[in-house]
Amino acid sequence: MSEIENVEDKIFPRDESKSYALVALMDRTSPQADQGPEDTEFSFPLVMLWELVLLLGTAFLLFIFSLIKQAPLDEIANPMVTTNPAKAPWYFVGLQELLEHMHPTLAGIIIPTILVLFLLALPYLDSRREGKGKWFGTDRGRRIVGWTALYTVLIMPAYIVLDNAYSLRELLRDVVPQWVAQGLLPAVILGFLVLLPVLILWLKGSNRREFLLALFTVFIVSAVVFTITGFLFRGPGFNLYWPWDMPDGYNPFAEL
Repeated sequence: MSEIENVEDKIFPRDESKSYALVALMDRTSPQADQGPEDTEFSFPLVMLWELVLLLGTAFLLFIFSLIKQAPLDEIANPMVTTNPAKAPWYFVGLQELLEHMHPTLAGIIIPTILVLFLLALPYLDSRREGKGKWFGTDRGRRIVGWTALYTVLIMPAYIVLDNAYSLRELLRDVVPQWVAQGLLPAVILGFLVLLPVLILWLKGSNRREFLLALFTVFIVSAVVFTITGFLFRGPGFNLYWPWDMPDGYNPFAEL
């Protein structure tokens, strides 16, 4: 008779007149015995209190900013006169910048949908527990994020400037259908620029988490680059200018 069976007989002696039975006796702890994983933390009350502090802090900062800076309100819109440049709110300026380089369906629907689906799928694309809760996840993660961010900061402005100077929709207007010039070719070019860091990591034998780190970095930094470009470097006619060299007295900083 095993040791566990001896313990069972001592704690729950066999008796046909009893109305209970011992289902199992384990020689280790289990989650059913209030013994959770060592790398977890109760969401209540600790995490909830931190979230509450962050919520109150953010609300306080917004309140202080609203007292210091008044919202810029223009005159009533005139349907007969369009402002020049007509810019979207800052959170849509990046999409407006994308519209300058490709078809509206691609810039306004397909690309944002891909970004949202990528963010939603992130927890399922990498389900490994190694490195969970740690910045950058792997030993090479910090270097991958740094070099990928530098690559994106250099390549995306170069793409914007080159496409502005040599627009595919103008160069190929009478050569290929517009869905090719405004849709297919910009998608191929932008996709290559986004996936190039992943291709380099694949050649170096990186793992899936490092691929996702590179992709996430490209997406976030690209969004920032396109937003800053549309906000600060687009002037009258939505053409590219230096912020201090805008024509017609336009000042992008006046909208801050």
